[in-house]
Amino acid sequence: MEKRPIGTSGIDVAPLALGGNVFDWTADEATSFAVLDAFVDAGGTMIDTADVYTAWIPGHTGGESERLIGRWLKRDRSKRDKVVIATKVGFFEGLAPDKIFAACDASLERLGIDRIDLYYQHKDDEKVPLADSLGAFDRLVQLGKIRAIGLSQITADRLERAVETARFLGLTPPSALQTWYNLVEREKFEADLREVAVRHGLAVFPFYGLANGFLTGKYRSKEDLDKSVRGLRNVEYLEGRGMRVLQALDEVAAETGAALATVTLAWTMAQPAVTAPIASATSLAQFAELAAALTLRLTPEQISKLDAASA
Repeated sequence: MEKRPIGTSGIDVAPLALGGNVFDWTADEATSFAVLDAFVDAGGTMIDTADVYTAWIPGHTGGESERLIGRWLKRDRSKRDKVVIATKVGFFEGLAPDKIFAACDASLERLGIDRIDLYYQHKDDEKVPLADSLGAFDRLVQLGKIRAIGLSQITADRLERAVETARFLGLTPPSALQTWYNLVEREKFEADLREVAVRHGLAVFPFYGLANGFLTGKYRSKEDLDKSVRGLRNVEYLEGRGMRVLQALDEVAAETGAALATVTLAWTMAQPAVTAPIASATSLAQFAELAAALTLRLTPEQISKLDAASA
């Protein structure tokens, strides 16, 4: 299996990351365990979660995804050496150092591990000086509680400043960027963020890679939006370039014999700045389409066709 580096962290990962946002939500425990097992069997390595998953569900408080992953790891301890665990802090409570330290300990306990491989600032918190939040993350590295630092949901200017701050203060530098990127919303990353990430050698892990399922071809009309709990999020994709992208995906899928989700992820993996797109699955059938992207190589002509449709 091809491996790609997470910046200068010394960690290498397969070019597809498994999203844990659906664990203990739209994927129950048995299904989640089956998907996790299949991911490792397929050569996958990086599992992405967050301390806030799935606080938006009635009766949930956050940490449910981490706990499920922890139960999965406890069932077979040999899996720990086969996976890279990424999680995040600060979505609701911000990035004050005391919040970061407490949240890290809580995540470690829920996951049942001694060290988080990649720990993200879940979203930028301009109320806290970067020197303070990055200083707290550096302290966690020194304590052996995390291996590498990531930033998520941050502007290009703030990303530049974060890297410069870490360098100036001699702190552990960020190694990864997690950002919104897919075939129907390329500008969210390509406008400014990509140049900064590439210049500083950051590994890029796009989320919303399948655009809430739109790029699987599941939603082609307003009548289709009731097909899942996330369906209504796709209404805007039915306008503008969305249908043009689906047409191009249909054509490439016909040429390759691959599912639209597979083609979409293969295109994302082929982008020069991308380390691994993050995608989640609520069934083994869905996961099979994701895993197939690990071995699908699009031709330059097919990539150009998708580029033109999504421009």
